[in-house]
Amino acid sequence: MSKKNLPWEAILALLIGIALGLLYSWVISPVAVVDAIPSALRADFKDQYRSVIAAAYAANDDLARARSRLALLGDADSYAALSAQAQKALSGGDALQSYQLAQLASALKELNPVDVPDTPTNPVAQLDLSATSKPAPVNPSETPLPLETDIPLFYTATPRATRTPTAKPGAPFKLLEQETICDMSLAEGLLQVITITSNNRRQIPGIELILSWAGGEEHFFTGFKPELGNGYADSLMQPGVIYNLRAADGGAFISELTPPVCQGEHGETYYGGLKITLHRP
Repeated sequence: MSKKNLPWEAILALLIGIALGLLYSWVISPVAVVDAIPSALRADFKDQYRSVIAAAYAANDDLARARSRLALLGDADSYAALSAQAQKALSGGDALQSYQLAQLASALKELNPVDVPDTPTNPVAQLDLSATSKPAPVNPSETPLPLETDIPLFYTATPRATRTPTAKPGAPFKLLEQETICDMSLAEGLLQVITITSNNRRQIPGIELILSWAGGEEHFFTGFKPELGNGYADSLMQPGVIYNLRAADGGAFISELTPPVCQGEHGETYYGGLKITLHRP
């Protein structure tokens, strides 16, 4: 009975061929991705791309250019992507980047407005950024001017839109309305603030608000929850504590704020909230 010999020469030649192929493809001439389109970027690189776009918009107010750049990312909803990243940046302690992202998201929302309720139906289920994170005060006028990013050569350059002069800050805010909210579906002690213009009642994003009390204060901004309104902001008040509210750029000083005591349908008591509307003449 004959004994078959293994084809060692063929196996050795195969192994040498595989080794040479790997050496060529990994070391001598590896694949290099050059000028990849933004939509092909990894998720964290897309976040960096959005941050640069938002910083550029904060510097030049060119919304048309910002929209064209965002379109290159291929997001199904640029507004939702910006809002989610703004909340993530704020929770990470980057107040400036969060402000810029929220400002751009609010500008996009203005182009496609939707009806939103004056009072949130379930704020407990939503992320309360103002209560969990306290960003340092940010002055939008001191935002550093970012460098323009290089657009790959194979793209057609987006023409610059005609710049519209940015409106100068208006008169200081005045108190338009203050009401007590007794709704057991809301978080106890919820302070809701809405900033609007007097002429057309347009909500104003990016307004810094200061809530102070004995021994401390909290800074929060309108526009971080655009699904509730571009001029909406909220914070939580603790029962038994007296608060004061004002806008950072001056105006009405609203004092003696504290969670009201409300009564439920069956006679039980609970702490309600306040809703304050500020308007700019």
